Amino acid sequence: MKERFDAAGIRPGAWGLPVDIRAGDAAFQDGLAALPRHAALARSLGTPWCSTWILPSPTSGTTPPIWSSTAPGLQPVARILADHGCRLGLEFIGPKTLRQGHAHDFITTSTACWSLRRRSAPACGALAGLLPLYTSHATVADIERLQAEQIVYVHLNDGVAGRAADEQLDPERELPGATGVIDLARFLQAVARTGFDGPAAVEPFNAALKALEPAERVRLVGESLARVLAQGGPARIARTWPFIPSGFSR
Repeated sequence: MKERFDAAGIRPGAWGLPVDIRAGDAAFQDGLAALPRHAALARSLGTPWCSTWILPSPTSGTTPPIWSSTAPGLQPVARILADHGCRLGLEFIGPKTLRQGHAHDFITTSTACWSLRRRSAPACGALAGLLPLYTSHATVADIERLQAEQIVYVHLNDGVAGRAADEQLDPERELPGATGVIDLARFLQAVARTGFDGPAAVEPFNAALKALEPAERVRLVGESLARVLAQGGPARIARTWPFIPSGFSR
């Protein structure tokens, strides 16, 4: 597999954490036992970036128990990944529409996500996703407060035109730069100023894109990423492209 990637001149992007941190203890322990094998394989393929998402609202109960259980659960995960030269990026899900109908909020802002990272393990970092940051009303200053080593991965996408930040839907995302709802150039410049030199990948959740033939999807995704990186001007990030876009099958 690595030879095929090398021959094509591409690198795989981040891989999803194969440990369900939201499951019961038995399922969690099973996933944890298999994690060293996954991490070793990922490292050998040249993709040390692992990621998972954090629910914006607990599905039941109250917020404090969720806080007290999530951070300790991430600690052994982060240790195993670090032992294999991998890092875990935590992504919070920002849209307000996803929290409607839930009594409590959990992780809904970049500040709360950074706090969870500090409680978990130094090997954890942030997966900086454009739509979650935009819909949580994060600012450029929020990004610039981070250090390069605190960012593991970057997801690029755009919002749906005609919707305010609080009206955006999590499973509906446009290609970066497609609508101009999100100021991608300012975001990328802020990321670049942190000194981050890891990968930036496209994450569109888009039914129209998914309906196209795979080769056409790849072309459109690649073109959108190249355009945005050129506009943003972060040379360090631009050098990491091309990557297989994260979430592409969606």
